[in-house]
Amino acid sequence: MNKRIGVVAILVEDKDSVDGVNKLLSIHAEIVVGRMGIPYKEKNLSVISIIVDGTNDEIGALTGRLGRLQGVTVKSALTQK
Repeated sequence: MNKRIGVVAILVEDKDSVDGVNKLLSIHAEIVVGRMGIPYKEKNLSVISIIVDGTNDEIGALTGRLGRLQGVTVKSALTQK
């Protein structure tokens, strides 16, 4: 399978989901190239950006599981090749 590089944006609005987000990122660590997290205290949310390098299935598994967490919104942008 072809690997793709991309960025995944994660917005965490429910603080109770932070542990779940971190657990999923650890489980899928093999496709995570880098991570930047910023707490936005004025808006009571956290913004996390992840650089990923993996197959469509690997990236889809991560984003799908993240998106099912309460109070978590996920968007991704991937290369075409």
